[in-house]
Amino acid sequence: MKLLENKVAVITGAAMGIGAGIADLFAEHGATLYLLDIDGPKCEAKAAAMRQAGHRASAFAADVSQAASMRPAIDAALIEHGRIDALVNNAGIYPRRAFMDMTEAEWDEMQNVNLKSLFHICKLVLPGMMERRSGKIVNLGSVTFFKGMALLSHYVAAKGGMIGFSRSLAREMGPYNIHINTVTPGAIKTEGEIIHADPKAIAAIQSRQCLDRRLFPADVAGVCLFLASALSDGMTGQTLNVDGGLILY
Repeated sequence: MKLLENKVAVITGAAMGIGAGIADLFAEHGATLYLLDIDGPKCEAKAAAMRQAGHRASAFAADVSQAASMRPAIDAALIEHGRIDALVNNAGIYPRRAFMDMTEAEWDEMQNVNLKSLFHICKLVLPGMMERRSGKIVNLGSVTFFKGMALLSHYVAAKGGMIGFSRSLAREMGPYNIHINTVTPGAIKTEGEIIHADPKAIAAIQSRQCLDRRLFPADVAGVCLFLASALSDGMTGQTLNVDGGLILY
């Protein structure tokens, strides 16, 4: 059974990591995909590989902190299909920085990419969803919001804001049958982990999980598929951890 057959989905940060994993699973379930990433060539390579495999995918170079940068992808989806059924806000940055060393510019960049981007893209996507009285929005937060993490105060603040934004917007959009939920991944094995994460710290996190194994983009993608499909029609404003049982609540 293909859960997204004939559905149109937009995924940000789709060139690699969690976003690429979400794109792969959505494609397998029949979705037509519009992939956005700041790395245009890598995003196009991802979409090209998907098309070669028989899937429907288009790539757009986009800086999610700028509404004008994302508009071409949204306009293309609406012109070509007349609708966007699902939006997955996955794009984000996570550089480590001690708070006392952090500059205002670094703080602002984090908020613009990881939080204000939702303001921009939801403004672009929601009018069509409201008119059709149908839509699914999945926001990718982080389990760090629930546990706090040193050197990531700007990141955790942005991800916490994302959860609050999702809950409030779910209240406003409920009358339009638009579902808005958040997924909070834990330590996920991706290409970016090599750059930003300490292997010893990752091992320590895994030791505190209920499931003693590494988590992969496919683990997150499965929950995003659930939230983007009809299986979650009774849910909105919720936050789902995908962290191997690191945080229990």
